[in-house]
This record gives sequence, structure tokens and C-alpha cells, in this order.
Amino acid sequence: MPIGKGLDDKLHQRILQLSKTGNEWLVAGNYSQAIEQFSAAFALVPEPYQEWEASLWLLTALGEAYYFAGKYELARAALTNVMHVPGAIGNAFVHLRLGQVQFELGNTKQAANELVRAYMGGGKEIFAEEDEKYITFLQAFL
Repeated sequence: MPIGKGLDDKLHQRILQLSKTGNEWLVAGNYSQAIEQFSAAFALVPEPYQEWEASLWLLTALGEAYYFAGKYELARAALTNVMHVPGAIGNAFVHLRLGQVQFELGNTKQAANELVRAYMGGGKEIFAEEDEKYITFLQAFL
């Protein structure tokens, strides 16, 4: 399932470059550019996307960029799709972002479920740099 397994080296390098550029835009706070780069990289992943490791980090990054851009429906779609990729279920960070998105959409039951999973996998520390409202909400379920 590694990104390079079975992929043409040129394609592998292009996906990595787009992802790197997307990460740079994400860190810089330019979410629309980050979304564009991650989307372009993900579009290069062969079908079925669930069989490629790259899908785990590309869809997670895409969901995160949408989350920071306030595009919660799109973030939920990306983060829900990533749950079909091996390695996503049980990944505390993926559960954290999906829980936050569900919270922002007003889906409190789903938000609680995902945030509890994030807490179980990453402890209180995973919430350290996040808005306090998420850990406050979660405390009702612990």
C-alpha cells in the first residue's frame, strides 16, 4: 500500500511535490491554494483510492484545509472518505478533525463519537493546540 508501490516514479514524484506545496500553503494560511494542491495530488491517485497510502494523508490534509477554510461540508466529505482507507480508523488526528467538523455542523452525536476516539488515541494532549470549545464539549462524555 505504499504510495510508490506500483506507481510510475514520475507520478509518485508529482504527487509528493503537489502535497509538499499544499502543506506549505496550509502552514502559510492560504487554504484555497492548499486545497487546490491537495485536490490535484489526490486526483492523480489511481482508483480504487482506498488501496493507496497516499490517500490517507492527502484526504486528511484536504479535510484539514477545508476545516480551516470554514468549508465544513467539504471537510466532512474528505474526512469521511478517508475512513475507508486502511490506517484511518484509530488515527487520533483524523478522528479529531472529523469530530471538530461534525461539531461545527451541529452533529453533536457524531462529534462526540469522533472526539472521544481522538481522546482515546491521543489523550488530552491532542487537544492542546485546538480551540478550547472542543475539549469542553468532550468533557460531558468522559
